[in-house]
Amino acid sequence: MDNHSYNFPSDCTPLTNCKSARKPAGSTVVNMGNPGKNPPRDYLLWSLCNTFYVNFCCLGFMALIYSIKARDQKTLGNLQLAQECSDKAKWYNILAAGWNLLIPLLAIVLIVLLLVHLGSSQGSFDFLGEDGFQNFLKLFSW
Repeated sequence: MDNHSYNFPSDCTPLTNCKSARKPAGSTVVNMGNPGKNPPRDYLLWSLCNTFYVNFCCLGFMALIYSIKARDQKTLGNLQLAQECSDKAKWYNILAAGWNLLIPLLAIVLIVLLLVHLGSSQGSFDFLGEDGFQNFLKLFSW
């Protein structure tokens, strides 16, 4: 086929803008998942706080691992596994937060009880005096 026998529309020639020969643009649909269901939370910030604070029995570290797994699975689109990892991260965070609050509270209670006991028994103790250390040892003898 040679160039002289091919017929172009009047407003469309090679190397020019041919508006009349274009087809109308179609629409593109992007499926974003179920709009009514929220993706699972990953509790990453809570896990980091529990990891960097007391981290008793590595509960905060376990929560951090499951938080990262939940975020990875959510990114991959596996919402069921992301929900399972999110639940585990939440419970490890609850346990870690409980221990993180319990240990300092127990220390405060023990210090207060020791101070109350020291103040109520046989006068005040002079730890720098002659028999202050002996009086302190009497506290622990039955």
